[in-house]
Amino acid sequence: MYTLHYKSKQFFFVLIKISLVVAAFYVIYQKLLKNSDLAFSDFVNFSSKNDLFLLKNMLFLLVLTIFNWFFEILKWQNLVSSIKKISFKLALKQCLGSLTASLFTPNRIGEYGAKAIYFSSTFRKHILLINLLGNLLQMAVTIVFGVIGLLVFVQTYSIQINTNKLAILVLAGLLLFIFIRFIFKKGNLNIKGFSIKKLKDFIYYFPQKKLVLGATYSLIRYLIFSFQFYYVLVLFKVDIGYLDAMTVITTMYLLASIIPSIFIFDVVIKGGIAVYLFSIIGVNELVSLSVVTIMWILNFVIPSIIGSFYVLYFKFPKVNE
Repeated sequence: MYTLHYKSKQFFFVLIKISLVVAAFYVIYQKLLKNSDLAFSDFVNFSSKNDLFLLKNMLFLLVLTIFNWFFEILKWQNLVSSIKKISFKLALKQCLGSLTASLFTPNRIGEYGAKAIYFSSTFRKHILLINLLGNLLQMAVTIVFGVIGLLVFVQTYSIQINTNKLAILVLAGLLLFIFIRFIFKKGNLNIKGFSIKKLKDFIYYFPQKKLVLGATYSLIRYLIFSFQFYYVLVLFKVDIGYLDAMTVITTMYLLASIIPSIFIFDVVIKGGIAVYLFSIIGVNELVSLSVVTIMWILNFVIPSIIGSFYVLYFKFPKVNE
């Protein structure tokens, strides 16, 4: 009976892993080949005409992708080392495997649970907090550059802003800030073992050197993938300087990051924002959608495909680990 029960659990576990991988490939297939905004044949033909698929261009873009994920993996390894030292190889498995497993979840929230199950139950609550901290560091960089880019963009291109909507937005932001301050001061809110006080203590006592290093890795990542976006624009014959492009790119990433979305629609949201912002500076829709698509393929599709192998070969950690 014990043997049958064990085999049933193993079969069910294997079935879940296979289902995740099959679903991930299905999502990628649907987004690339069934995209109503940009036909895949149009994307391929347009990219080919602009020499995107030349070996030297693809190699350079892939190198940027590798460095992008290299620093993300280093950031994760660095932050996790505050409670448990892990190898770079294991950090790579955790980052790419959790990426694949979080394809269907809003704002990649499934990544939290996916990374946590790589560790024994002793560490899992801390891993959830560390993952939150890593995402907050990346978000902080995005907000800083995005706000600067947005201010420059609005001033440079004389964007008309609806003052009523802006006032409502500022008021909503102010109320949210007051609410968060109240919750943090109260400190006794408890959700499934997590309290605001514990969260504050965790961040306050987190090793400062690791925090600074994590922020540095986040900054390097941001500079890499934003430059990668600019380089693709250049390949598509967009006549724009680096600083001018960065005002639009940083604004786009800021707006995309603050709009809640299911991860599979992330490329749709970025595409819509990119089309609007770049149309202001005279870039046509096909170029904007093609750039967003190739960025999605390079930084999410390819890593997700690699991560699918880590999902298939995943094993729960032993108790003594």
